[in-house]
Amino acid sequence: MADHKSRIKYLATQLYADTLGAVGVADFAAQLVTTIGAASASNSTENATTVGESADLWSQRDVALITYGDSILGGGEKPLKVLSDFCRRWLKDSVTWVHVLPFFPWTSDDGFSVLDYSSVNQALGNWEDVSALANEYTLMADLVLNHCSSRSAWFDNFKRGVDPGKGYFFAPDQQFDASRVVRPRTTELLMPVQTIGGERQVWCTFSHDQVDFDFSNPDVLLEFVRIIRLYLDQGVRVFRLDAVAFTWKRSGTTCINLPEAHDLVRLLRALIEAVQPGAIIITETNVPNIENLAYFGQRDEAHCIYNFALPPLLVHTLIEADCSRLTRWLMSMPPAILGTTYFNFLASHDGIGLRPVEGLLSDGELNSMIDRLQHNGALLSWREQAGGERSVYEVNISLFDAFRDANEPVDMTLQRMVLAHAVLLGLEGIPAIYIHSFLATPNDMARVKNTGHNRAINRHQWNAEDLSVALNNQRSPHANCLSALKALIAIRQQQPAFHPNATQYTLNCGRSVFGFWRQSQDRRQSIFCLYNVTRTVTHVALASLNLVGNNTWSDLISGSSVDLDGDDPMLTFEPYQAIWLANLTL
Repeated sequence: MADHKSRIKYLATQLYADTLGAVGVADFAAQLVTTIGAASASNSTENATTVGESADLWSQRDVALITYGDSILGGGEKPLKVLSDFCRRWLKDSVTWVHVLPFFPWTSDDGFSVLDYSSVNQALGNWEDVSALANEYTLMADLVLNHCSSRSAWFDNFKRGVDPGKGYFFAPDQQFDASRVVRPRTTELLMPVQTIGGERQVWCTFSHDQVDFDFSNPDVLLEFVRIIRLYLDQGVRVFRLDAVAFTWKRSGTTCINLPEAHDLVRLLRALIEAVQPGAIIITETNVPNIENLAYFGQRDEAHCIYNFALPPLLVHTLIEADCSRLTRWLMSMPPAILGTTYFNFLASHDGIGLRPVEGLLSDGELNSMIDRLQHNGALLSWREQAGGERSVYEVNISLFDAFRDANEPVDMTLQRMVLAHAVLLGLEGIPAIYIHSFLATPNDMARVKNTGHNRAINRHQWNAEDLSVALNNQRSPHANCLSALKALIAIRQQQPAFHPNATQYTLNCGRSVFGFWRQSQDRRQSIFCLYNVTRTVTHVALASLNLVGNNTWSDLISGSSVDLDGDDPMLTFEPYQAIWLANLTL
């Protein structure tokens, strides 16, 4: 515990020494320790990890479900109860983590404009419903750090000049230089607001209903530490730090990924680990790949980072039937050091972000992919670059429709869906699957029309009865997709070579077959993960894989064995076939 207290004090000093002075920052650090509950939590901190170390927080059994609390409606029950019933009925043996996207009262952005961090949206349920999910799964929740609703009580207090809230929001003076600011929107950055002290210009990174906090004010951090303590008490064990890259502003900079934002992540981790060493921090930083990797820090920032480059690269691969860009990227990815890992996903409540593939795909390749996705019904969201130029920030489309080809039967779309998830489930890291990917949900254009928001295209709300009918119909794409993904998960969960930190080595099998090799941490099991990314039959020479000759090799997916004898043995792949070739079958 002493190590955590000293680190908390050190990091608080890094952020607030100029504001509070030496004595003040020492008192503030002690207040943080008391607020998180570390000062009186001796029992919970006996096994606390030291800085840079972690307990065994994950295994190959872990698969995360990403969902809104109201992605399924009906049955006369509150949506969180409906979600719990759905997970128990259809995903009980498949997912171990459940990420419920913001379940608080909100005013816009489907939950990310939070009105009140301390309560559950009554339309969804209550804290008992949240805790019930935490009793069955590792519960992941959003800590919406950068901003809150412009209609929150805190922002109302800011305008009235009273606590809590009067100093919570970032309102720069006229000398603040914002000319280099990088942000994922094209709306006006500053919003004029009438306050008791006159008009103020309030910073809004995302929208004018999402007003940015001022984390240079230590009271803001203290408020969030109280929120974290509440979430821990309700069973949250994985904290998704939403938009954390934007939390600190400094004149004349891009106001993204500043050193203070990294220090803030370190401080939050130190505070959480002081009372709950089993908790996990995941940073949501939809930025170029190299900047994203920086949030691992020195094993003292995020436990996990989103692998944001994976979705656009894999979509590009299957559109072009060419895995060369995906292979090159994977070769460049460093293995996650023990105690950290990647959080891999293909789809989420947001669109397919394009910033992470800056420098990985050419402008021509990006434009070709965008054109194809627009042909499949995609919408585009734009951002403003430094200097005022506009560029596409993300493509809004359901994953099912991203893989669709109107000239082919739906079975081919399903084959691409399943292949993509076989890649996801094989890679180093923890796989996360969006509920609408499990369910092969198509674009919801009606929801876009009703809400006026592009991202609604992939935020469909299923009627519980309709969904039950679809999943019990073995001919429906929804049932077939769910069944196929669950079968792959069941295989993954038994293989030690699929541990999130097991060795990974990228193979180069040409443009048609994407491949990598995994080896268990005890080196007993090897799995060659091979994927035909084309719609035609293709082959790979077994000699190119360097299979150990005295082992028996078999495909974990099909169950077929591989004959290494013969003059020139080959692996034959059907269109979009995945093969997990293992020397040890479990």
